[in-house]
Amino acid sequence: MALSCTQQCLRCRNLLFSKTLASAWQYSTQLGYFTTEASLPTKIIHASSIIRGSHIKTKAKHKWTQQILCFNNFTAKHMSTEPTGRQDVEELSKADISHESSLLPIIDAGPATKSQMPLDLDAATEVSALEEIDDVEALSIPVPSAIPPASTSLRDYVDQSETLSKLVQLGVNLWKLEQRPNVGSMLLRLNFDTDVAPRLMFLKDIGVEAHRFGYILTHNPFILTESLENLQARVNYLKLKKFSSETVASMVSKAPYLLNFSVKRLDNRLGFFQTQLNVSASNTRDIVARLPRLLCGSLEPVKENLKVCEIELGFKENEIQRIVIAVPKVLTANKRKLTQIFDFLHNTMKVPHHLIAKFPQVLNTKYLRIRERHMFLEYLGKAQYDPALPNYISLDRLVSLPDQDFCTMLALATLEDFYLFQKTL
Repeated sequence: MALSCTQQCLRCRNLLFSKTLASAWQYSTQLGYFTTEASLPTKIIHASSIIRGSHIKTKAKHKWTQQILCFNNFTAKHMSTEPTGRQDVEELSKADISHESSLLPIIDAGPATKSQMPLDLDAATEVSALEEIDDVEALSIPVPSAIPPASTSLRDYVDQSETLSKLVQLGVNLWKLEQRPNVGSMLLRLNFDTDVAPRLMFLKDIGVEAHRFGYILTHNPFILTESLENLQARVNYLKLKKFSSETVASMVSKAPYLLNFSVKRLDNRLGFFQTQLNVSASNTRDIVARLPRLLCGSLEPVKENLKVCEIELGFKENEIQRIVIAVPKVLTANKRKLTQIFDFLHNTMKVPHHLIAKFPQVLNTKYLRIRERHMFLEYLGKAQYDPALPNYISLDRLVSLPDQDFCTMLALATLEDFYLFQKTL
């Protein structure tokens, strides 16, 4: 009797199992699922691995997963062993009745635990790359830092580096600095608060105006690596040599590399110019203050220009001193340009050496400007540069006056006439 009841119960259970599988297939088909033929209840592949559905389908998938889990639990419990007596049959019957509702679709069941989830079941919370999200979710997505490990441009690091971003605000041209070897790496290693800000405060304390910071750091970024003690010692030396505070600030603004040189080198440079030019200490300070890059650049062009003025151009020592004191740029001028201007003044315009030394500004002007104006005056018959003769025209006024004043005051002609003459040259 017990055996026949057991067999009858197993047949009912198999029938119920078949109906449940059919219902599961129909339910999964409606929701967009598909199952494999090998293992229907345990291998369920969600279509979201291809394209994620709407929010309604996702919720339905979650409910379907809960139902399958409950069914699997029931099957594993009651199919693992066979009943052997009346007590087992009664327990099986009670279990069938108690779990009958679990085979029906579950509406408000709680979420399944991780241990109950099949290993190959897609996670219900998986997010597809094709799913659209709103602006709030987009802002909450963390974006990893995209600092490149190596780059040929400092532009890639400006947004992540406080030092670089503040240097840009100061007016530093990073595109010039990145072209110099190892400068970009040096700037990235600097800390703005501990390395850059103290040097900027030092420059401000000695009188350098804030709008010059960008120019100074663009041309000399290595001042950021100099110790404050060395910088202060060099400023103190210049003041000891009777350079005023305003002059020191002006020299540093015009020659950014000035404070990178040691006190000994600065002293040697000042001594060189005083000895080579044979001028007083006061005149030496005046020359260096007007052209401070003389203390920073190479001395070879200076030596060469002095020899050119003495040997090739034929100026005397006192004439050279007068020229250099009035126009220090002659010491660093291009040798070819200097020779070309002197040749035109002395051999074409017939201006003697002493007049050129008296008005040395002509050696610092453009050759084309002198040539056009002289030829226009010669065309009008007014090219007379001897102060002992009437209608004398000063070399200083010849090169310094603007075109309008030159025409009305020296050439006694109109500006249109001068422009028409220039077209004939």
